[in-house]
Amino acid sequence: MIDSFTETEKAVLKELQSGIPIEKRPFKKIGEKLGLEEDSLIETVKQLKEKKIIRQISPIYDTKALGYESSLVAFKVEKDRIEDVAQEINKHPGVSHNYERNDSFNLWFTIAVPPDSRLGLEKTVELLAEITKAQDYALLKTVKLFKIGVKLDFGSLKEKEAVNNNGAKKNYKITEKDKEIIRITQKDMELVREPFEAYGRQLGMDGEEVIQALNTYRENGIMRRFAAILFHRKAGFKANGMTVWKVPEDRIEEVGKHLASYRAVTHCYQRTTTPNWQYNLFSMIHAQTKEELEQFVRQLSDEIGIKEYKILYSTREFKKKRVEYFSQKFYKWEEVVCYGKTA
Repeated sequence: MIDSFTETEKAVLKELQSGIPIEKRPFKKIGEKLGLEEDSLIETVKQLKEKKIIRQISPIYDTKALGYESSLVAFKVEKDRIEDVAQEINKHPGVSHNYERNDSFNLWFTIAVPPDSRLGLEKTVELLAEITKAQDYALLKTVKLFKIGVKLDFGSLKEKEAVNNNGAKKNYKITEKDKEIIRITQKDMELVREPFEAYGRQLGMDGEEVIQALNTYRENGIMRRFAAILFHRKAGFKANGMTVWKVPEDRIEEVGKHLASYRAVTHCYQRTTTPNWQYNLFSMIHAQTKEELEQFVRQLSDEIGIKEYKILYSTREFKKKRVEYFSQKFYKWEEVVCYGKTA
């Protein structure tokens, strides 16, 4: 699929994944950098969306900075029930990703709960396991973040990059107005010359006020970046391997930083372990083929001297959708499952 992209499309995709300028006419700014007319660039982006290459263009907010508690969760369920279980899990509005993977723990999802959740994270996951009759589960919280940022490149897996994981500034307090702005701006950006004016019309603000707010969120770590997310398989990255490593505690920092330095590693976390899950370092790798990915992982294994690892491939995608922060859906879900109230 990558070979079918024009050089212009490749350049546009790379730029949009790096980040959209938060200013009055962002596509004009990007066009100037790429040598494209503003309207021509917008049309190219529209075509890439129509082809299901670009999934969404919007802010990528930091879940923890917004006060939400989140985790990766692994469920073990009977194979003939996996679709029904996935459908039940997906009803929770905080579930953003949900995949079947090739392991005895065969259903993997990420979940977030708001700061004022009546249940909290642990009880929510426990309740989901009870509702779905999961055979077993592991709650795998982030201990340390080494890298996060899906930027699918078109170069070699062996390319490296600098990593900056500056988090939110602790003195920033999110107001009710901020919540309203975040609720609206997390929606897909309109592909027009002045997209922040479009957000402003929904908020009763002018575009400059929206731009100022978004830049403030970025400066304070509330927003990681404003960027495009791709349908990675449609973009040619068909091998999606969550590679998990069993790393001695005294080497976590060294190994995590080494893995994160590779452009092909889009996510890298140290996570908690459980008696039934002892892999403590997670690295997400996207490649064009399994062969390419497995060769790269073998190289990484040799470099770091860690031989206990697994590559967990996603065999089915049950859900991939941004969490709608500060939505009433969270509280309605809790009312339904806890009190039997109708949503």
